[in-house]
Amino acid sequence: MRHGDKINNLGRTASHRKALLSNLACELIDHKRIVTTLAKAKALRTYIEPLITKGKENTTHQRRVVFSYLQDKAAVTELFSTIAEKVGGRPGGYTRIIKLGIRQGDNAEMGLIELVDFNEVYGKGKGEVKEAAKKTRRSRTAAGTKKAGAGKAEGTDAAETETKAAE
Repeated sequence: MRHGDKINNLGRTASHRKALLSNLACELIDHKRIVTTLAKAKALRTYIEPLITKGKENTTHQRRVVFSYLQDKAAVTELFSTIAEKVGGRPGGYTRIIKLGIRQGDNAEMGLIELVDFNEVYGKGKGEVKEAAKKTRRSRTAAGTKKAGAGKAEGTDAAETETKAAE
């Protein structure tokens, strides 16, 4: 029985699973997105997220810890330089899994796992949505509308003063 056993063994021995996840992690770091089975993508997410968190702190010790998992100098360098810069302000959730349907040959569920900060398609839209959400939240309270109205009035007065001074 597997009561409380949270690791997905993926039908492999421990050494084979470690090698598989290490190779998938290196490919994800190099290509920023990979297509694999859904089970492997979910196992990879739990494997690589702590490594990306370690990559935010660029010390010799953290580099050695990450290298012990990945065994690839190029991937470690990429993780600590390019990826660490992009995810520096993010508190977690560095990857996204998108379901793609089933594979024709063996009916396996497929998924695309990608690094969130390296997708420009979703990144641009999210910023606009967050802006709109912030504006609607500000105007819900009566006190908030009074403050917003006062700020607009002050802003228009300042703009009028600047235009008169320019003339």
